[in-house]
Amino acid sequence: MTATLLDSDVLIDLIGPESHWSEWSREALTLAAADGELYVNQAVYAEVSVGFAAIEDCDWALDVQGIQRASLPWPAAFLAGRAFLEYRRRGGARRSPLPDFFVGAHAAVTGWRLLTRDAARYRTYFPTVELIAPG
Repeated sequence: MTATLLDSDVLIDLIGPESHWSEWSREALTLAAADGELYVNQAVYAEVSVGFAAIEDCDWALDVQGIQRASLPWPAAFLAGRAFLEYRRRGGARRSPLPDFFVGAHAAVTGWRLLTRDAARYRTYFPTVELIAPG
């Protein structure tokens, strides 16, 4: 069994209004759950939480999906900073969210898979992470 870290885009597909990605995200989450535990970290939790008025509602939405919380390891925070620095050196926009780098680094340090719809940045900066992504 393999643990899977979830990116916020997949959770928003499930929790938010129906979109053309909802079915893919639902199926991918179901397959990942059948193969191991599902996790979010503080960065993903913060991004998903903006869709809720109360923390209890956010927690319930994650709990009903069987999603656990995992704190970002300190080595992942360091790796996220290094990857973000490389991104900036390559000309990446300042407005690019650092949380994506926390998510990728967390998956890299723990050896977990990452379920996301936005694979390009993760493939570039965290090539060792196994991605579950469309196409």
